[in-house]
Amino acid sequence: MAVTRRKSAHTQRKRQRELAYQGAVQLRLYGLRRGTVTVLTVLCGLFALFTLVPILWIAINSTKNEPNLLDSFGFWFARPFSFLHNFRLLFQNVDGTGEYFQWFLNTVIYALIGGVGATALSTLGGYGFARYRFRSSKAMFATVVAALLVPLTAITYPLFLVYSKVGLIDSIWGMIFPSLVTPIGVYLMRTFAQAAVPRELVDAARVDGAGELKIFFTVALPLMVPGVMTVLLISIVGVWNNYFLPFIIFSRNNLFPLTVGLGVWATRSTNSGDLTMLPLIVMGGLVTIIPLVLLFLVIQRRWRGGLLVGSIVN
Repeated sequence: MAVTRRKSAHTQRKRQRELAYQGAVQLRLYGLRRGTVTVLTVLCGLFALFTLVPILWIAINSTKNEPNLLDSFGFWFARPFSFLHNFRLLFQNVDGTGEYFQWFLNTVIYALIGGVGATALSTLGGYGFARYRFRSSKAMFATVVAALLVPLTAITYPLFLVYSKVGLIDSIWGMIFPSLVTPIGVYLMRTFAQAAVPRELVDAARVDGAGELKIFFTVALPLMVPGVMTVLLISIVGVWNNYFLPFIIFSRNNLFPLTVGLGVWATRSTNSGDLTMLPLIVMGGLVTIIPLVLLFLVIQRRWRGGLLVGSIVN
């Protein structure tokens, strides 16, 4: 009986492989030689290794105390196993430099408000550029695309001068307002709206007497959900990892996000020579990236779909 079940399972797996092979696109249809595919696969593997090795290092070294962190091999564990001790100490006030939990909470607030707000504005703006024609619409969209070439670090100092005039220094709104503006989000949503929302469907809704807001929320928005998830992920990650803007506009520890807070710990440890904070910095880095990994795992399917559908528009 057991042999029969194993044979049946083997036959079923074989059949599934045959069906998958029949549905797969042959490499020759892509115009790629097998050697080219091998080279590209190797390059992708090296890129994955380059990305995952630092995460592996930080995960392993978060289990070490300060002597082992400096003396032991970086890619293997050492005794004593100090992961829980480092984790508990991380959420205590360390020598008056600021509390990690406060920085974590600040980062969540900035990322959620900035990311959700940027996604909402990008969705409305992208849909407007995709489905409406008005005077200077092409010039305005070209301006949005041109803004993609301007790095945030180039405008942080002018932004600081403006903030100092209007009283937004050491204010959470000074962090949130710039986060609401995301040219890449507007560009992606405009591209996605053109691909995912048929113009005929919108025209049919207008013929049925639906208003523009009702058309957007009941017809267009459900079709744009994969694109919305893509922009939401990009926006939240961008705010979560932002360093230069909060570093310039915040001078109070209780307003720092995680990026600046961990930088304060690292600078203090380097300047004072107090290496006991190194395990906390490593553990803080690990805890910082976990929410982003979980967010990606939750919405990765919709995120991938948003990128693929948006890529087919010229």
